[in-house]
Amino acid sequence: MNYSLRVNHKMLATDSSPDRDQKFDYISLLRTRFQRRQLPIISVDTKKRELVGTFKNPGARWDRSPILVNDHDFRSDSIGVAIPYGIYDLLANRGSIFVGISHDTPCFAAHSIARWWSCEGISRYPHASQLLILADTGGSNSCRYFVWKTEIQSQLCNRFDLTITVAHYPTGASKWNPVEHRLFSEISKNWAGEPLNTYEKILKFVRTTKTHTGLKVASYLDRSFYPTGVSTSREQVHRLRLRPHKTLPKWNYTIAPNL
Repeated sequence: MNYSLRVNHKMLATDSSPDRDQKFDYISLLRTRFQRRQLPIISVDTKKRELVGTFKNPGARWDRSPILVNDHDFRSDSIGVAIPYGIYDLLANRGSIFVGISHDTPCFAAHSIARWWSCEGISRYPHASQLLILADTGGSNSCRYFVWKTEIQSQLCNRFDLTITVAHYPTGASKWNPVEHRLFSEISKNWAGEPLNTYEKILKFVRTTKTHTGLKVASYLDRSFYPTGVSTSREQVHRLRLRPHKTLPKWNYTIAPNL
């Protein structure tokens, strides 16, 4: 009678935008334009926050005996928190994870991208003057945060003389962001069933993540403190060289360096 044990499938969209199809078409157009000119395209997002300590990590691993972990996941029993901000380079099939230890804020997100460009991007694309960033609509890189935009202006555009185009995926469509299924999923498989009890272990598992298609991943620890509740000043907003696109301007915009 076609009965079997089955699990729930997350397929019902409860918060879908009416502009969803138009948005995906526009992202595809932007990607094609940048790829034809061999300009860098990165997909960014924050992976699930992890408690650092002897806590259960989902998944299974081959071993002669199970690893014993704490019976409860109390924050007080942890060494700290790990906030992995991921950057996936679509053209090079390379990933980078910046592990923060304080809060997931727009400043942390922009600093991670700036550090990626300084460590990897500038040498991989030495003649590039433009960068396309694909991001979700929410989180630390939300399209609603002026802090995200002013930090991109100061830390990337002005510092490296880069023109940044940002395209946000529509609400409820974060799983289509390439960093999710091309980078985060592979990292989760690599450390499945392993307690993440030190920052060094987290960084090691990230660095050793590979795929048959050639994916390689770099990892960095960011010990800086990023306070929450930071707001932008009128001067910062005034100096923001932001140009919304004609197509869905709330989700698509370009930020140019200050002259």
